[in-house]
Amino acid sequence: MSIVAKEGESSFTPVPVGMHLARCYRIVDLGTQKSEFQGQVKYLRKIMIQFEVHGEDESGKPILTQKNEPMSISKNFTLSLADKATLRKDLSAWRGRDFTEEERKGFELKNVLGVWAMITVAKDVGSNGKEYTNIKNINPVPKSIRSAGLPEGHNKLDIFSIDNPDMQLFDTFSQFLQDKIKSSPEWQGKDSSGKAKSHQSEKADPFADMGDDIPFN
Repeated sequence: MSIVAKEGESSFTPVPVGMHLARCYRIVDLGTQKSEFQGQVKYLRKIMIQFEVHGEDESGKPILTQKNEPMSISKNFTLSLADKATLRKDLSAWRGRDFTEEERKGFELKNVLGVWAMITVAKDVGSNGKEYTNIKNINPVPKSIRSAGLPEGHNKLDIFSIDNPDMQLFDTFSQFLQDKIKSSPEWQGKDSSGKAKSHQSEKADPFADMGDDIPFN
């Protein structure tokens, strides 16, 4: 009898392509991650912003999981507000204006938690040839939709920082996301409980030096 390994079928259903009403409910510190583009390798501090999606697909069916909960989709960013940074571009589009020079000195990311947006979801093909569903654009919710009334948010608002990790929240992450965070040098300076190892200095919290007096919208 032979033993044959093959690619298994995934039961994961991606968010449908198109524009959707969405609510930001989670921000995750991924630590420093390896990035490769056009043969150039860099190590950059990354974050993940996660949205719950509300609305209907093209057939008019609610966009829900098998548990009748809003689907979710996320986007990873380099933690930077530099001129060409995607985070700056998306936040600027979302809030309806660019950052001033003073604001670029520190923007508290927790200000986007609970904020509604219109996200554009599209399909891309990765370098491995597989097709992925990604957030292409993040824009403010039109006044007409806001005036009609926004739905109630479903998920608890959370922010996860490697500097001071909430291990109960960490345990709810997928194995893939946990492994990604654990691969970062910032996490490697922790013990199994998430505390800094005594022989290493605490890594700087990527959210700690961002001012909290700058409203998002």
